[in-house]
Amino acid sequence: MTNILETTSFGATTTTDDVLSGVSLKGKRILVTGVSAGIGVETARSLAAHGAQVVGAARDLNKAKTATAQVRKDAAANGGSFELVELDLANLKSVRACADGLLAKRDAFDVVIANAGVMATPFGLTADGFETQFGTNHLGHFVLVNRIAPLIRRGGRLINVSSAGHRYSNVDLVDPNFERTSYDPMVAYGRSKTANILFAIAFDKRHRDRGLRAAAVHPGGIQTELGRYQDPGRIEKMIDQINQQRAALGKGPFQWKTIPQGAATSVWAAVVASASEIGGQYCEDCHVSHIVPDDLPAAMNEGVHGYAIDPKAAEALWKKSEEMVGESF
Repeated sequence: MTNILETTSFGATTTTDDVLSGVSLKGKRILVTGVSAGIGVETARSLAAHGAQVVGAARDLNKAKTATAQVRKDAAANGGSFELVELDLANLKSVRACADGLLAKRDAFDVVIANAGVMATPFGLTADGFETQFGTNHLGHFVLVNRIAPLIRRGGRLINVSSAGHRYSNVDLVDPNFERTSYDPMVAYGRSKTANILFAIAFDKRHRDRGLRAAAVHPGGIQTELGRYQDPGRIEKMIDQINQQRAALGKGPFQWKTIPQGAATSVWAAVVASASEIGGQYCEDCHVSHIVPDDLPAAMNEGVHGYAIDPKAAEALWKKSEEMVGESF
């Protein structure tokens, strides 16, 4: 996993094809969750198109099979491979069954990209009684990744797909299921995305001694199925407010990313950037982010809040997550 190009040439408009230009991934085996739509499909496609053996995980296998037709074509044309496994992150029975199936095969992975997720859902609970977004986005991946950690090779990587949405909220380890807090879809999303970052930091700490590094990434603003629960009017209002702030700061209007641009940072962190560069970090626009003040205007859609990379918070989340899922790692 060496850097072919200077990463300084990459930025917000970089695509997966840009990142992987000249890179061969033959012999690499990579797990990508959430391959039934959006950047999960493009992540899998770009990796398989450069020779990787990609295992895609999805809740709805029929939907995923249709969505990944191009993935299989590009894999076949370029010496890669692609297969699907069933995974419902909102049901720990399914998560454990998926992990058990992968462990039984004993085929090692070079990279795990925890990409699947939901956003701004109405209040609900997973099959195990967890708030939907925290349960799906964080706890499902927490159990899956820790169970299959023995399969990740020395020098391998875990990439957690987080979001600038982590700025909406820190984690709440006292009331993770909103039993005493009024539910706000974006606060719940923020909690789960902060958890994705903190999980990467704690996982990196535990595994770096065997060369296994972990990082979290923000894909950027992309119009995908992820926003299906969002009120279009609310999104327009939010973009208007961001653009007013950007104009006041002398910046141009907010730009949506394409799906290949949105998947680029996941791919960059997974197979192009140096492990020492991205290990234990939060990345965006194909570079490692810097810490920004908690009161930074939304228009400044960059950087990571300090609470999301706090090592003590990462350890506290790990302990609470183990308690919630009834399993120690």
